[in-house]
Amino acid sequence: MKHVIALDVGGTGIKAALIGADGTLLHEARRATGRERGPEAVVETILDFAHELLGLGRARFGTAASAAGVAVPGIVDADRGIAVYAANLGWRDVPMRELLGARLGGIPVALGHDVRTGGLAEGRIGAGRGADRFLFVPLGTGIAGAIGIAGRIEAGAHGYAGEIGHIVVRPGGPACGCGQHGCLETLASASAVSRAWAAASGDPAADAADCAKAVESGDAAAREVWLSAIGALADGLVTAITLLDPNTLIIGGGLAEAGETLFAPLRTAVEERVTFQRLPEIVPAALGDTAGCLGAGLLAWDLLATEVPA
Repeated sequence: MKHVIALDVGGTGIKAALIGADGTLLHEARRATGRERGPEAVVETILDFAHELLGLGRARFGTAASAAGVAVPGIVDADRGIAVYAANLGWRDVPMRELLGARLGGIPVALGHDVRTGGLAEGRIGAGRGADRFLFVPLGTGIAGAIGIAGRIEAGAHGYAGEIGHIVVRPGGPACGCGQHGCLETLASASAVSRAWAAASGDPAADAADCAKAVESGDAAAREVWLSAIGALADGLVTAITLLDPNTLIIGGGLAEAGETLFAPLRTAVEERVTFQRLPEIVPAALGDTAGCLGAGLLAWDLLATEVPA
């Protein structure tokens, strides 16, 4: 059976799969990233994991994988196949495509940015299926974005397209790691809501999920924190809508797990802010934490589809 290897590398774990030509997950596995062992050890873990999958595929399906795709965090030069920088993994200028290709016997390897790769999967086979223009926004530790156009993800001239989390929505607001103040992710990410609710509730262990539960139970202080974050998020999303005019806004990440506690007031807040813009459909992501792995598989199949036969 023809298949590809897919890996989604995160700060704490690596998700991997063998994926068939029709997108079927033929095998799934997970492994700790082990970043505490240093960047070289993390790279070696990725290479070893991929090599194990190569052997498993050959044993199970009678043929080696046709290609591999890997999604990694941080700054990625997909064209050159280089993982340029990832603060949470400590690596710089890792020639990931070359290293994986060598470990996997020379099969073609595609490299992608984790959020854009997850967005590719959501757009093609997830919540954005059928939309020729969409924006995928995961609300997690930070806020990122992936711009979908006609079944592909727009990376931008320098690989930075979609960084909606660094739109300044509250000038002079909280300091952001990027050097600006009042960035969207300092106010509306899951970690920002966690910080705000921990301060408001007096419980340093409280997080965004606790805030959502308190909102659902009618807690006025929780509602204030929640709606403040949603207001900032709506401001950022309307800026994106104005620039990109998407058919669909796909919201994922930890905050999206709150369901309609998030989506009902968010849809209202966005609708209140649009004027001439066309209001897109605002929907939850459909693929959960498998999006990155499925997207890496799509990158691998795309690579095979564009190869010119010798």
